[in-house]
Amino acid sequence: MFITFEGLDSSGKSTQAQRLTERLATRPLPGEKTVRPVRFIREPGGTVISERLREILLDRANLDLNEVSELFLFSASRAQVVREVIRPAIARGEIVICDRYADSTTAYQGYGRGLDLPAVLQINRFATAGLVPDRTFIVDIAVVEVGRRKETAGMPYDRMETGGTGFFEKVRNGYFDIAKRQPGRFVVVD
Repeated sequence: MFITFEGLDSSGKSTQAQRLTERLATRPLPGEKTVRPVRFIREPGGTVISERLREILLDRANLDLNEVSELFLFSASRAQVVREVIRPAIARGEIVICDRYADSTTAYQGYGRGLDLPAVLQINRFATAGLVPDRTFIVDIAVVEVGRRKETAGMPYDRMETGGTGFFEKVRNGYFDIAKRQPGRFVVVD
């Protein structure tokens, strides 16, 4: 089973993904008698190479990273974690919970950055080897709330978070559009 969490930064998606991981690690799924191993992964990340790419992608020193390079770096990180961690874990019968996945690339680089959406979707399919989550939760939050939460927590903005309100509105609307196109896979949580 493969479950992903999506949404804007500071929406609470990471917290909810961790909570689900903890819950599933202590209880069997409905209809099952034993608890399955549960693996939590964050994206970008999850492997040595993917973590190094994460550093490049989020480092504010790289503000001049162009949107096409950004797309390919996220995709390279994902290709690595899918082949090295996610697919093998699923093959062993583990539950994999991922904090972000290909839908983030579609929302951020496709809708937010304005890259060619069919090209982004094709790159996602190639990077993931066609692996699609069984269920995706989008944790929705108003864009103004993102800034308030970051400020209240005293958290600095990483490179991806410097896009501004207009960028994040496009990303948020992109998530809604993605969810509308695949209603059987998505659950939008306020």
